[in-house]
This record gives sequence, structure tokens and C-alpha cells, in this order.
Amino acid sequence: MKTLNERSIKNLNEVHPDLIRVMQEAIKDTPIEFTITEGVRTTARQRQLYAQGRTEPGKILTSADGITLFSNHQKKTDGYGHAVDLYANPINVNDTKNIKIVADHILDTAKRLGVKMEWGGNWKMRDYPHFELKR
Repeated sequence: MKTLNERSIKNLNEVHPDLIRVMQEAIKDTPIEFTITEGVRTTARQRQLYAQGRTEPGKILTSADGITLFSNHQKKTDGYGHAVDLYANPINVNDTKNIKIVADHILDTAKRLGVKMEWGGNWKMRDYPHFELKR
């Protein structure tokens, strides 16, 4: 049985218990192993990502500036982050084929556990690594 790697476990620190439960269960029988690359974000980190493609080089990654519009990666009033980013192993940010396979598995696992989740790959502004609780 597969388990989350050390990096994934570290990145689940302060993430909502329902999201942790889904990730821990999904990794057990995942068709492709994955690594959680980001969990809770500070406001400074969210601002850094928001600047990308605007005042910093790169493509726009997020519409949440971290101050007027919060990311679900930032802690909510319950004290937890409600989102994670992950990639299929080996990590390749352009591997949308394998992340889709992983996403389908994670969403099926969440449904089986009764946890409502969304995958950023289904959004208009696609965010393939992004998974969040749907509240």
C-alpha cells in the first residue's frame, strides 16, 4: 500500500482534516503516485503568486490577491487551509494527462468519503494542480 511522501505530509500541515483524509486515502490505491507541493499559504506567498504575470515575469496563475480576494490556500476562520496543489510523479508541471488521471481518482475518493471537492482542472481558468474543499 502506498503512503504520502515526506514532502506531501509536510505540506498538509494546517490543511483542513477532511482534505487530509481524502489525500491519505487516495494515495493508498492511486493509479499514479502524486506529491502535494503546496498547502497553506501565507499572505506574502499569495501576493507573490498574484504578482506573477502582472508585475513579475511569468504567466498569471491566480486571481486571488491574498488581501481583497483570498485564496483557499490561506487559512480560513476555522484555522485551516482548504486547498492543496499537487503533481503526478515524477513532477512535471506540463503533465496534464497524468494529473487528470490522478484528479479523477482523488475526486472519486472524496465522493466515496462524502467530502465535497473541486479540481481546478475543471475551471474556465484551468489550474491543474489545484484541489479544494467545496463549501
